[in-house]
Amino acid sequence: MAATPAAIGGGGGGAGVSPGIHPLQFNWVFWFMHRAPGSKILNYESSMKRIAGFGSVEAFWGIYSHLRRPHELPHVSDYHLFKKGVRPVWEDPVNINGGKWIVRLKKGLASRYWENLVMAVIGDQFDVGEEICGIVLSIRGAEDILSIWNQSADEGRINLKIRDTMKRVLNLPADTIMEYKSHNDALKDNTSFRNTDVFR
Repeated sequence: MAATPAAIGGGGGGAGVSPGIHPLQFNWVFWFMHRAPGSKILNYESSMKRIAGFGSVEAFWGIYSHLRRPHELPHVSDYHLFKKGVRPVWEDPVNINGGKWIVRLKKGLASRYWENLVMAVIGDQFDVGEEICGIVLSIRGAEDILSIWNQSADEGRINLKIRDTMKRVLNLPADTIMEYKSHNDALKDNTSFRNTDVFR
């Protein structure tokens, strides 16, 4: 993975923003995790590596342009993009009562869909206030998995708006299967992508 600064970017707007800097609604942090296929991770959180944080369009491009594209990553790798202060784990207090929408992708599509979802999330295109926690791209052997995490698994109207916006910004076919799983269910069965609720 390309070397990137430990932390880049400033705040999410207001006084002190330099001319020519375009602040984002929220500050964000990129994370990366990789494990060898077939191996087990005993401590998921400690296996994640913080890449860099950003709070402006300019800082985002300063980081993103140095990241390897998803199709260049080895199998069993994850990119995470989460709001600053939110750890990309089920147990984080911001995540614990939430869940995630999941889209399974054929191999070869992840780079385009990941970039489109990153742009939509940092550009606040979901228009659901604080509800979005982050997004994850999981590169696996047979498929790649894109997910968007939200704070409130029980907020049906908001969850459907997130699902519909994800379909729209990714320009997914109408028959795309979307799945949802609450983080509480994930903690119970200790799986991310099994035993999900399927929406056709």
